[in-house]
Amino acid sequence: MADSPVRINALIVDAADPERLAVFWSELLGRPVVGRTGPYVWLRRENGLGLGFQRTGEPKSVKNRMHFDVTSPDPKAEQERVEALGGRRLHEYDDGGFLVMADPEGNEFCIIPDGPFELDDEGRTDYLR
Repeated sequence: MADSPVRINALIVDAADPERLAVFWSELLGRPVVGRTGPYVWLRRENGLGLGFQRTGEPKSVKNRMHFDVTSPDPKAEQERVEALGGRRLHEYDDGGFLVMADPEGNEFCIIPDGPFELDDEGRTDYLR
């Protein structure tokens, strides 16, 4: 496949309170808030990828069509840290075996182990057991 001149520059998350959401993700990822432009709050760019939070007047109402997977050597311990930062576990996804969390505005993300883990034919895992 030929190289494409198009690259993903940044991921933008809509937010009712972009400052609050930026602080949550800043603490979780260890990426400081580095700028504010209009309705955007930006975290430090890493590996060429920006992460920004854009003020929007519409509340989150359905499951995300795209979500973050973050890695940790100890997903269960990371769950406690996420909860201390204002996130929560979403138990409605427990059947899939993934540790699905929500940030303070309800945006879903998964905490997965650093190393490889198995998936069945339905895309379920059991890395939490």
